Amino acid sequence: MRTLRRYHEAALLDPAVVDETTGYRYYSVDQIPTAQVIHRLRELDVPLGDVQRILRTPDPGVRAALVADHLQRLEDELDRTRAAVVSLRRLLRPDPAPIDVELRAEPARTVAAVEAVVGHRDVKTWYAGAMAELEAAVGTAVTGPPGGSYDNALFEQERGHALVYLPTDAPPRTGRVHPATLPAAELAVTTHVGEHDGIEVTYGELGTWVVENAMSVAGPVREVYVVGPRDTSDPAAWRTEIGWPVFRVT
Repeated sequence: MRTLRRYHEAALLDPAVVDETTGYRYYSVDQIPTAQVIHRLRELDVPLGDVQRILRTPDPGVRAALVADHLQRLEDELDRTRAAVVSLRRLLRPDPAPIDVELRAEPARTVAAVEAVVGHRDVKTWYAGAMAELEAAVGTAVTGPPGGSYDNALFEQERGHALVYLPTDAPPRTGRVHPATLPAAELAVTTHVGEHDGIEVTYGELGTWVVENAMSVAGPVREVYVVGPRDTSDPAAWRTEIGWPVFRVT
């Protein structure tokens, strides 16, 4: 009864009849489907204002788009929750295993790349689009696993320069794809195992190692997706190399 009163006050479901003496609300049988739609939308935490827009929109395509937008927001929130759970489980292990770190001198090389200034929350979507464009442009001429280069500002200020690439002997120039030179760098490299949820924990462990064993230098961090979604659908098999720019002190 309280719920129906709230729906009435929000102009979501007006009763067929209201008894003037008792104030009781009466509803017709043909209002049941509408009540069920409202109930399901509220179960998905759709705000009352959005529920009202969905019910009052006669165009089924617009209604579907409104629902799809909210479902996407729910999926994004679920992804953030999953990532937080994965990170917390790893952080709260009583005796975390030490990471293996390799000091590696990377020579300069030219690759096929897509780059842009992006927001931290948009990186995943931007990466997917950029990598699809790279794969279409390079095709079978790829000579190694894909990778990325990410400025410190992306992590510190949540917006910065990002570059993703595919190695190839003759980088094409088409659309957003263009040749780009990765400069030579000294890197402290470790491998993140598994899905990318929780990769910030590996970053934290690598950063700790750098503080204790080398000297961090200004410059973008690098990632190489040695094994990823393009190779296998099993996240447990994914391997991501993280390269932290350093100046050796030992």
